[in-house]
Amino acid sequence: MKKLLTSIFLTTVAATTAMAGGEKKVDGLDYYLPKTAVRMQVLVEKTSIMPGQLADYSELYFKKNASTTPQTTYRIVGVNFTSEGQPDTDKKFTVAVDKKHSVFTIDCAPNGVLRAINTKGKALPRPKVFRAAQKAAPLNSRDYMSQDILAAANLPKMAQLVAQEVYDIRDSRNQLSRGEADNMPKDGEQLRLMYRQLDTQERALMQLFTGTVSTDTTETVMTFVPQPTDLRRVLFRFSKRFGLTTADDFSGEPFYLNVENEGIIADVPADALKADKEKDDFSLGVNLPGKIRLTITKADGTPVASYETDAAQFGRVVMLNGALFGKKFTSDIVLDPTTGAVVELKTQPLD
Repeated sequence: MKKLLTSIFLTTVAATTAMAGGEKKVDGLDYYLPKTAVRMQVLVEKTSIMPGQLADYSELYFKKNASTTPQTTYRIVGVNFTSEGQPDTDKKFTVAVDKKHSVFTIDCAPNGVLRAINTKGKALPRPKVFRAAQKAAPLNSRDYMSQDILAAANLPKMAQLVAQEVYDIRDSRNQLSRGEADNMPKDGEQLRLMYRQLDTQERALMQLFTGTVSTDTTETVMTFVPQPTDLRRVLFRFSKRFGLTTADDFSGEPFYLNVENEGIIADVPADALKADKEKDDFSLGVNLPGKIRLTITKADGTPVASYETDAAQFGRVVMLNGALFGKKFTSDIVLDPTTGAVVELKTQPLD
């Protein structure tokens, strides 16, 4: 980046100076430089437990306590970040399009952010659409009940019969593993099939005691513009009982955003100041973004996620020398639509 900026003779004129009142009005095309926003995707897993019909008898027959009331819990399973550019209304420029300057085309994003001069810019890839994993169909315990179980007159009797059936299944599995079953499978594939059938039967019947557990993952997207003042800013709150909540919903634990300015900005060459003395109404501003590090932490300071990116609002604006678009040669310039920085420059003579 430093070599690139040196080669195109950047000046250190600030954006506010370039847009100050009283300047000579020029004919041209308007564009914006971007400010860098961060798109944060939070993945939350929801776990629902529905008690089984025979939950009260789980301790009696299996020495395991089972929940008798429905329960729902949430947990954060992933945080992903991407950057995108938004128009900065404080950084609006008009690039001259006249006989004195060889500017032929200007490519802007739909939101007005400059992407390229005299060539086509590169559109950012669209964020991937989140799709939750397909869940297996739940087992229906009644499909695996014997006629005696279905005909049981009351819950205690049903619990006794189901428990006996479960223990019979476990005994059959043990006999298979020891090679003592009456009808041993002929090959390994048949053995695996019998194991799967026994496991499925046991899980279906044990649901009557332990209940059913279902999980579902959802995505919540937050977009924000990092600022130097973002120190322990409450970005969102989270509750194991209610899931992701807003920053002002005190039912959840606060999650904080911290922004660290790493102070890394491309240098401006000293000889670029010569361009300041040129009387040229050409006004093509670009960004020199600064590097930042975002950290999401819990209330006790435990880090949850971090992200490094270049951000336009943590750098500065410089003006390109109008000589790049003179009468003898012109230039193709491509900008990063997220940061407004120059990523490609090609100069060629005019015919």
